[in-house]
Amino acid sequence: MTALSPLSFLRRSAGVWAERPAVHLGERTWSFARHAERAERVADALQRRFSLAPGSRVAAILPNLPAMLELHYAVPGARCVLVPLNPRLAAPEYAYILDHCGAELVFADAGLRGVLEPIVPCPIVWVDHANPEACPYEALIAAAEPRQLVAPEDEDELLSINYTSGTTGQPKGVMATHRGAYLHSLGVIAEAGLSARSRYLWTLPMFHCNGWAYTWAVTAAGAAHVCLPRLDPAAVWRQIGAGVTHFCAAPTVLGMILDAEEKVPVEGQVRVFVGGAPPAPAELARAADLGLDVTHLYGLTETYGPLVVCAWNPNWDALPVERQYALKARQGVSTVVSEPVRVVDGEMRDVPADGETVGELVMRGNNVTPGYYRDAAATAAAFEGGWFHSGDLGVMHSDGYVEIRDRFKDVVISGGENISSIEVEQALVAHSAVAEAAVIGIPDERWGELLVAYVTVRPGIEIDPEQVRGFLRTRLTHFKIPKQIRVVEDLPKTATGKIRKHVLRAQT
Repeated sequence: MTALSPLSFLRRSAGVWAERPAVHLGERTWSFARHAERAERVADALQRRFSLAPGSRVAAILPNLPAMLELHYAVPGARCVLVPLNPRLAAPEYAYILDHCGAELVFADAGLRGVLEPIVPCPIVWVDHANPEACPYEALIAAAEPRQLVAPEDEDELLSINYTSGTTGQPKGVMATHRGAYLHSLGVIAEAGLSARSRYLWTLPMFHCNGWAYTWAVTAAGAAHVCLPRLDPAAVWRQIGAGVTHFCAAPTVLGMILDAEEKVPVEGQVRVFVGGAPPAPAELARAADLGLDVTHLYGLTETYGPLVVCAWNPNWDALPVERQYALKARQGVSTVVSEPVRVVDGEMRDVPADGETVGELVMRGNNVTPGYYRDAAATAAAFEGGWFHSGDLGVMHSDGYVEIRDRFKDVVISGGENISSIEVEQALVAHSAVAEAAVIGIPDERWGELLVAYVTVRPGIEIDPEQVRGFLRTRLTHFKIPKQIRVVEDLPKTATGKIRKHVLRAQT
């Protein structure tokens, strides 16, 4: 029996699609044959030049570059473990993670020399995509020889360690296996409709859950990777005009793209996959007007990225447009390779599928992590009862679609009422002047907590907080109206576009 591994995707595409374009970066293009050869040369260097043994951890601190794609094959193909990291962390965060995972080699963007050189005890290979002639990574490839990527002996072998953002403590290392990555990639192909004619634009960071497995899925489908080292809404629209067919983003990133002056309606459709936070129905409507067909996804680092998709039921085509967008904003159902997600109460009993009773989303299956690296206690706590506990609160609808109501820590309890911050945020974004919104609770002696909303404003528009409160009164019951609406230029976000509510709480 052959062990399942995404390494087989590159081997097949390098043969079937050898001369077709695999990777684009600016004016440069790599064929599938060249993409595979470069990955094989890096794998050779890992083994011959650096003498890394099977299981050695190799960190990659890079933006969305071809090198990051190559490392997703070269590192596991040398029987090592990839540790992809956010290139926007601070030095103490890098120091903690690199020590925790025991990294023996680091590939890093040349712009991070000043941050990394004082703290990294192991060798660093610098990647300078702007100056390939003097790039140490390119020199490494030139000096190496193509070496066949080695499949794992056991498909449950560790492929990658993906660190959480650490917003409530130290980051945890989420383990991903060859089997989980292989199956999750197949699910991506099926749900996204990827084919050899697809062009996938890298707006989602590759370090985040291995780019939701698109690092492997795009290659498996024979589609083209279009690398975008820095998120630039104008560049996104240029690439859409040049034939991009798919991209992924957090709702905040999608909002930036929709607000870009360079936006133009698309002929045909571009498929966009949104995750990280529920998209507001108003944003979905704006995207549709421009020809962007948005599909809502839900998942966590612990589930290799999206585990749930809002699969569109053709029976909904005849529904009123407003109802369609409300349905699109739900999280949805398990993907074709995922086990069914449950919504349970505190005794692990399924809540009624009535769209009202709130419980916690729990999941298990092939594309759920086996646990946290070097953290047995956190693993045991997360898998209490044999299911992974997401920490997300939601409801189950009668048609089997789940809908997130809030994170445990983001529910605001005011006057004894549990208030979903997501519900209030979506009502705020429905206002024509509001670009983004984040709702938090602040301590109050009388009510326990009071709602405070932080909002950003669309370009060229002025906003009256009291007028916005009046707008909310037409959509929300009185106790869900924020006591304060604070207008800010920007909301604090992670590199993947999630709003850092803990930062807002700390400064309120």
